[in-house]
Amino acid sequence: MTIAIVAGEASGDILGSGLIRSLRKRYPRARFVGIGGDEMVAEGFHSLVPMERLSVMGLVEVLGRLPELFRIRARLLDYFFANLPDVVIGIDSPDFTLAIERRCREAGIPSVHYVSPSVWAWRQKRIFKIARSVNLMLTLFPFEARFYEEHQVPVAFVGHPLADRIPMEPDTAGARYDLGLDIARPVLAVLPGSRSGEVSRLGSLFLEASRWLQERRQDLQLVIPCVNREREQQIRQLVDDLDVQLPVTLVRGRSREVMAASDVVLLASGTATLEAMLLKKPMVVGYRLSSFSYRVVSHLVNVPWVALPNLLARTPLVPELLQDEATPEALGAAVLERLENEQERGRLHKAFADLHETLRQNADERAASAISDLLEGRDGR
Repeated sequence: MTIAIVAGEASGDILGSGLIRSLRKRYPRARFVGIGGDEMVAEGFHSLVPMERLSVMGLVEVLGRLPELFRIRARLLDYFFANLPDVVIGIDSPDFTLAIERRCREAGIPSVHYVSPSVWAWRQKRIFKIARSVNLMLTLFPFEARFYEEHQVPVAFVGHPLADRIPMEPDTAGARYDLGLDIARPVLAVLPGSRSGEVSRLGSLFLEASRWLQERRQDLQLVIPCVNREREQQIRQLVDDLDVQLPVTLVRGRSREVMAASDVVLLASGTATLEAMLLKKPMVVGYRLSSFSYRVVSHLVNVPWVALPNLLARTPLVPELLQDEATPEALGAAVLERLENEQERGRLHKAFADLHETLRQNADERAASAISDLLEGRDGR
């Protein structure tokens, strides 16, 4: 058996490596080929092209690389049609992988897409393209599966791998010890994003909110994880630009450990909100876009919330302060409320634990099982 997998970025490489391990239990002699990274290669995967060639971010960068991306896609399809795999699995990177899946499906090769695009949130008409492209969609969240079911697209909810890996109870004291923080004093984790543009928009705002907080809670420890040296230098400059001294600890990487050490997290929307939820941490979500971008996005988005805990619970568990509502005072006050309201902290812990259990499904095994059912015709397709 030949199983083709196409992953375009580091998160897909991690998902792909777990999927290969689980599929190999069912098909010990299977050959795995396509595009993947070091994690997948370590599982015996044969990558036809270095995965880094697909890891492009930003509109200008993508436009500059389009000819190469088209050549890679054509090379992959030529290989698949000459060496027919039993199934083609695209992991995330939908702008690249869905076109491959559609062409393969049209050629009679079953196709699977792992990690749903945010079609449920915006540009919902993409569902018709997806329906033509895949025999099976694998989703990380149950609300995504409900959306596909409503549109008669074959789907399996497999859970989220992060929920499998993060323990139900975080070791807050241990994380503080490892980071050199005072175990007895409260900790605020501040995550203004991982990209330069996000840090430029949100860094000063979050630091001003932190300064507002420290004027009221002088025992508060501020910790900011920085994804790399460039973001660390950028955030350090923002701290230096404030007109009063602001004690803050900058940590290179280790964002999950920083959140585990915290009492409350102040963060931008995104996957970090899921990690904070799985770590059972109260959080405040703040975000700003340019006025033009916000007007455009607000007309396209079809969901009432942006933070994953709220989308999962279908109720506003965590405050979302967006655009004009995201002021230092409003963000600071929302964090202070979650620092000092023990009853609310207990309620959130219970709600987050319930959501963690919902997502803790042994995603690698469930994904492999759904693909096996497709291959062996047990799904009726």
